[in-house]
Amino acid sequence: MDQLNRRTVLKAGGTLGAVGALAMAAPAGARPLWTWSPKGSVIGTGTGADPRTVWDTEADPLVASLFARGEVPKVNALLRNWNKNGQPLPDGLPADLHDFLERHRQLPAWADPGKFAAAARFNQKRGLYLGVLYGFASGMMSTVIPKEALAVYYSKGGANMKRRISRTAKLGYDVGTTNAFQPDGEMIVTSLKTRLVHAAVRHLLPQSPHWTNAAPEDTPISQHDMMVTWHSLPTTVMRTLKEWKVPIPAAESEGFLHTWQLSAHMLGIEDQYIPSTWSEAESQATQVLDPILAPTPEGIKLADTLLDLGAGLDFTLLSRPILGALTRFMLGDEVADWLHIPRELLWGGLLDTAWGPFIAVREGLLPVPLAPEAYWMFDEFLRQFVLLYMSELRPIKIEIPEFNNPNLR
Repeated sequence: MDQLNRRTVLKAGGTLGAVGALAMAAPAGARPLWTWSPKGSVIGTGTGADPRTVWDTEADPLVASLFARGEVPKVNALLRNWNKNGQPLPDGLPADLHDFLERHRQLPAWADPGKFAAAARFNQKRGLYLGVLYGFASGMMSTVIPKEALAVYYSKGGANMKRRISRTAKLGYDVGTTNAFQPDGEMIVTSLKTRLVHAAVRHLLPQSPHWTNAAPEDTPISQHDMMVTWHSLPTTVMRTLKEWKVPIPAAESEGFLHTWQLSAHMLGIEDQYIPSTWSEAESQATQVLDPILAPTPEGIKLADTLLDLGAGLDFTLLSRPILGALTRFMLGDEVADWLHIPRELLWGGLLDTAWGPFIAVREGLLPVPLAPEAYWMFDEFLRQFVLLYMSELRPIKIEIPEFNNPNLR
């Protein structure tokens, strides 16, 4: 019942379905059955293999080979300025890596470019919300995804959380551009580089005594883990926007989902695990995401770091109190309590009473009130928070890590 209580208080939205209830009904200590059917996937078929036993069958041996051959520094240098989807691969890449990137930069047969325009409209209209949701709501949720928190904390990314969450924001930024999957866009390249990073983390973390002593598995970032992270992004965003009563046309909702389906494919998630509809995404999320949220010592430390991301900025709203209040508002009291985030009476009360009308004003559902100071403040907070990350996106280079968290050696 502890897991059920977690789900009922999580304010990100959604309902616990029969699949999630079945998963939690398993005996204590037993692995819940994998019951989500590949018939609900973008290809409508598959083996139905438990994704907790599947990793990346192509990228993992490739990256392990790059390490064995001592070619990771060379590859990072060569790929540093490979940014555009249609940009030729640099000369000098190892032949096996060149072949891998050329094959996997192609869109799958089920891609529907006709949905890209609707996705672009969605992202243009909701961009101000999305910057915060990707960079902060999803980022903070990652600290209560136990296996993700462990992987982040003990890998190289745990040594620089601002850079790590900026890369997450870059993924959300790139997928939201009007040309995300066009030759002059960057989402395909960003996804493929991230796929190589994941393979490197799978190779490196088992060599860390810190991680091996804390982790419940032998190899991190399974297909299951990647889908959990995927749901912490688009599924959580859509849940939250619905919670905020943001009106979203059906075509834009479908377009937004489709770009994230393609992103999942490019990140190395097998097509049989990628949900075909929002309904299927909800069904899967109730099994892979909702029941597993829990605090860990590593996650609590990461959350504390994230709350300090506004330190040193002149814009005083970007401080621990409002970021903590926003976490509590978005993810609920239990998650905030897990992370030892104190209640903020001022900011918490303001969010509870003024956020709904602020959204309604921004969406044109209510006229601008006579005293709009609170709404202007929220608007400025969103703009400043997005700028905090967007200003750092261009220099961000996603590279294959060569070591684990150096601060834990």
